[in-house]
Amino acid sequence: MSEVMAIEWTADDESGTVRLAETLAGWAAPGTVLALDGDLGAGKTRFSQAYARGIGVKDVVNSPTFTIIKEYQGALPLYHMDVYRLSEPEADELGLDEYFFGDGVTIVEWASLIEALLPPERLEMYIAHLGGDARRIAIKGIGPRYAAWVRDLQRMGAR
Repeated sequence: MSEVMAIEWTADDESGTVRLAETLAGWAAPGTVLALDGDLGAGKTRFSQAYARGIGVKDVVNSPTFTIIKEYQGALPLYHMDVYRLSEPEADELGLDEYFFGDGVTIVEWASLIEALLPPERLEMYIAHLGGDARRIAIKGIGPRYAAWVRDLQRMGAR
């Protein structure tokens, strides 16, 4: 079984979410996979925008709801997916492994809908509303690299 670490990050406002995204972007490497979930409007796309900026993407990043996958170029390629409208078999037909194990970073919004297709090592995040602009982000690092990221976030004050 892979090493697993979990914490919660509390963002009192949007800047806290942006800070988390930029911190994680600083650790980006080819094959990084971030699996995002949360209620509608919780901030998955806003997190993705801040992450993209953190890896040097200059383009406008918006939700790939109807295109499923958008690709951007920064210091690393960014593959931004929204699988909300896909069944697991439909997602499987897209050949997502090419993205997950490629030379870029993949962010999957609504990732729990295709959990069986996700790589065994990944960073899972669930963004929840706390009222106003405040968010609680449950973060689970699965695998040695991502568990180490969670430990580093813990040292930064996440619980």
